[in-house]
Formats: sequence, C-alpha cells, structure tokens
Amino acid sequence: MSLPERLYPVLKPWLFRMDAERAHEWTTRALRWSHALGLVSRVAPPDGASVQVMGLSFPNRLGLAAGMDKSASTYAAWAALGLGAVEVGTLTPRPQSGNPRPRLFRLPEHDALINRMGFNNPGIAAAVARLKHRRTSAIVGVNIGKNFDTPNEDAVEDYRTAFRAAYPVADYIAINISSPNTKGLRDLQGEEAMRKLLGTLRREQERLTEEHRVRRPLVVKLAPDLDGGQVEGIARVLNEMAVDGVIATNTTISREGITGHPLAHETGGLSGAPVRERSDLMLQALRMLLREATPIIGVGGILSGTDAQAKRRLGAELLQVYTGLVFRGPPLIRDVLQTDLEV
Repeated sequence: MSLPERLYPVLKPWLFRMDAERAHEWTTRALRWSHALGLVSRVAPPDGASVQVMGLSFPNRLGLAAGMDKSASTYAAWAALGLGAVEVGTLTPRPQSGNPRPRLFRLPEHDALINRMGFNNPGIAAAVARLKHRRTSAIVGVNIGKNFDTPNEDAVEDYRTAFRAAYPVADYIAINISSPNTKGLRDLQGEEAMRKLLGTLRREQERLTEEHRVRRPLVVKLAPDLDGGQVEGIARVLNEMAVDGVIATNTTISREGITGHPLAHETGGLSGAPVRERSDLMLQALRMLLREATPIIGVGGILSGTDAQAKRRLGAELLQVYTGLVFRGPPLIRDVLQTDLEV
C-alpha cells in the first residue's frame, strides 16, 4: 500500500472537522509539497492499460475532473498518484474570486458535496504560465469558461480568448457551459447558442491546428439536468460540429436523494452519489444520440470500481473522479484501476 493510501484514513477525521474549502486548500498544499519532496508514491499499479482516445494516448482510463485543481498548480502531484489524466480549471480570461464563502459543503451521510464556487481561479494566463513547464506523462486537459460579469451575448469572445491561450499547453480543451454557479451559463446549452459558440471554436481550432502544427481536441461538458428534447437538440449540434468529445456530466441542481438533509437548501451544484443516476441516464442517452466516433468521458457518482465499470458499460470511454476522492481518498484510484474496465 502506498504512502497516500496509508495516510488518508488517518488524516480524514481531522480534515472533516475543518471547513470543507479550508480542508481542500490544506490537502492541495500538502500534496504539492509532498510531491516536490518526492514523497508522493503511485497509488495505482503502473501497468494500467493505456488507451487511445481523441488521438491522445492516456496511460489509463481514469482522470481527475475539473474543480480539484483550479489554478493548474497541483496537476503533476495528482498525476503522480496514478491518474491517467488531470483536467485543470475551470479557467476564465480574467482572474476572479468566485462566490462569497462559505461555498462548499459536505454531506457525508450521502457521500455528496454541494458547491457554489463560481469559477474562482487565477485567470487563464497564470495557468498557462505554469503549464508551459509541466512534467508529467499524464494527459492534461484545460477546462475553460466565461467570466461571471461577461453577458451571454459576449460569451463567445471569452471562450475564444481562453481557447487561444490554452491551445499551446493543453492536451485537450474542455468548455464548461454547464456549471450552475455562474448566472445564465447553462443557457449556453441551448441549441442555437451552442451552435454559435461551437461554430466559432471549431473554426478557431482549425486555424490553431495549422498555426501550431498540432490538433488539440475540443470537448464539451454538459449538465445532468436536461430533458429529452434538450438532449436531442444538443446532440444534433455536437454531431453537426463534429466535436472531439463530451463530458457527462457536471453537478446537478436537483436535491433528489438528499431531501430533508439540513444542507439541502444550500444553493449550488450537488455531486457525488446522489448525481450518479442522473449522470448515468445522460451518458446512456448521449451514447445513443452521438456519432459513434465521439467519445464520452463519464463523471458523476464514481465512489468505487463498480461505479466506474457501470459507466464503461453505458458507453464511457474515459472516466473522471472528484467527490469520490474526498470521501474515499487515494484508495479509490486503485479500486477503479484494478476493476476490469474493458467492455
């Protein structure tokens, strides 16, 4: 058993007595320093089967979802634990502090989190500066969004600015139009708004491919709270634009599964076990509607290898975790990667 696996059960009770965001900040700093000192040892076995997805070679199917490393400061340490990919961000053109605290809440009884962080990040330029010197064999994705004070009619320019900045340093770029914590952001999932945004970014992608002599995949992250008609409309646009991949899903605004909990009234996105069913249904629907060539990254409610295996069977090519790491710690990485994920 690796050092992170041995330490987490000891540290977890102490961390859970802290405010959730403070605990996250402490854990991030500790992981970064430990990695710098050479103390972070691989949790997962090193022989995880590599896979080719979106023209990229992933060391294994399991990645870290956006939100854990918003500033692109700890991605190498997370990768050193054995993850095949790390997605940093969400990053916006300009730095922003996000929503007022408290804005992150644990619901241990439900293996769940509620967050209303609001894209707190140092800005795309600061993250790019860090990523220029990255040293990791893991795939690094850059998740981008619009600034909170940019009206939706001007959102395309925010995404284009961040996309251009990220292009030289990212392995792939994910656009976040599904967070519930930036006012009006989810409206960009409307069929016409999405067609305008993706059309612009696809043209930018082709231009940058020629300029840099390398093609960076464009991935779209979607919400789990869409009805059947909305999903069909989104799938039409995604197919029409031939996007390189889809992430299913972000957090949910539903409180199904946590009714009566003292924190159920808190606004923000709900993640963890309660979002699993919604995410799985969205994944299944998208797999039926999207072009066969479009890979889906499954995220939402993975707290065990069995959960990961279920998403693979529903059509996910790759997987991501976030909330599961809060409640299960590094042993979750081993559990997932030792599960048979081939379908």
